[in-house]
Amino acid sequence: MENIFHALPANSITRTSSPSVFSKFITWCSGQEKYRLGWLGAILAIHGCVLTPITLFAVVLTGTNFIFYIATLVAMAMAVVTNLAAMPTKITIPVFFLSVVIEVAIIIMALSSGFDLASSQV
Repeated sequence: MENIFHALPANSITRTSSPSVFSKFITWCSGQEKYRLGWLGAILAIHGCVLTPITLFAVVLTGTNFIFYIATLVAMAMAVVTNLAAMPTKITIPVFFLSVVIEVAIIIMALSSGFDLASSQV
């Protein structure tokens, strides 16, 4: 009885691996180190002057849920603390984008819960 399987030598198999999107993003963030001060100013301005006031405005208008206040404070504190701790940009930029996603999610949840409250009171 013969064996129908043939083993291939390990060197004949080549794998092409491309870097993941996350690793490309982290590499790009590391390359932004020379623009560190600009990123710091932009992150603080976007959070302190634009995004957090809009989020708090949405929370207040839709019923003032205390959980949303805490989540908004945590999202802003994440970005501010990493910048004040002088972390490298490969940490501060992803944390900033994560905090923006959190604040947008808070706005969406606050508006959706606010519409639920308004429709139930009619």
